[in-house]
Amino acid sequence: MKVLAAMSGGVDSAVAAARAAEAGHEVVGVHMALSKNRDQRRTGSRGCCTVEDASDARRAADRIGIPYYVWDLSDDFHDLVVEDFLSEYAAGRTPNPCVRCNERIKFASLMERATLLGFDAVCTGHYASIRTDGPAGTPSLHRSRNMAKDQSYVLAVMGPEAVGRSLFPLGEYETKDEVREEARKRGLGVSTKPDSYDICFVADGDTRGFLERNLGADPGEILDDSGAVIGTHRGTHGFTIGQRKGLGIQQPAADGAPRYVVDIDPSSRQVVVGAAELLSTRELIATDVVSFEPLSAGRELRAQIRAHGEATPARILEAPESSAAKPAHGPSLRVGLETPIRGVAPGQTLVLYDGDRVIAAATLERRA
Repeated sequence: MKVLAAMSGGVDSAVAAARAAEAGHEVVGVHMALSKNRDQRRTGSRGCCTVEDASDARRAADRIGIPYYVWDLSDDFHDLVVEDFLSEYAAGRTPNPCVRCNERIKFASLMERATLLGFDAVCTGHYASIRTDGPAGTPSLHRSRNMAKDQSYVLAVMGPEAVGRSLFPLGEYETKDEVREEARKRGLGVSTKPDSYDICFVADGDTRGFLERNLGADPGEILDDSGAVIGTHRGTHGFTIGQRKGLGIQQPAADGAPRYVVDIDPSSRQVVVGAAELLSTRELIATDVVSFEPLSAGRELRAQIRAHGEATPARILEAPESSAAKPAHGPSLRVGLETPIRGVAPGQTLVLYDGDRVIAAATLERRA
């Protein structure tokens, strides 16, 4: 099989490419240049697509013995991921840029180019597993055995077609140390390279500063849940539902309890804060549904709304129309939760699991 291996310059993608080559596939490595700043440098675990990363990926490909290329996808990344991130925050929503990158870059732009060049599959260093226990024996996406690193949540939006043309060789590793040890044994110089954290295009980790630099200041009021003005802010884009720190409120609550962001209204430039119990919900409403198999009302599953959050027991209350031949991809997914969860924000990704198998992904619109 002809395989295109996405090589970020890190240890995970290097080991994944090596495993694919060892399995007998015809592997070609490609580094995706996503940053428009070609002079960007890595600082420890911060930064992405830097000069150092491209060089590390090249050295790994040379060591593995596979061809290596750099593809400039910076325009796609800026338009489809960075601009989406900015517009979502400007609209008072809370996006996950890693979900968008996987959906629109790694398993859309990259897959499209791979197909045009005659590749059969794309290989990445994501921590997830692909098995053939889906309906009618179709490929299905599962959690990684390494739950601390599991990335099935951010991969769920790729859908069943892309899963069928992907390889995730790291899904069966139980720890990151095992991956690093394999890299060391293979002579890959990235075996001790730090992992990347935070949002890759916010290299300094200051998300609020990044948003203000790009969206500008747009001052408004902070209200309590009774409607009283208790503070001001520099822009609603600096807040997310459920946020507690950095609110800039000088006036404490009457009962002394912590206050959280419970509502954001960009049109009025108002941020509403209140008690923790105002954040709780037992029902979720989502749109843009991507399912790996037909969904039906009454089915019991587990629901997860954050990449590193817990999955909670849930039941589908309303499902979009779908069939085995045509998985659901549309609006109208309503899910009831066995126990309330807090801090649900529009723009977050909802992923449904049956055991460790991904059933569907969707974009949360609001709490019921």
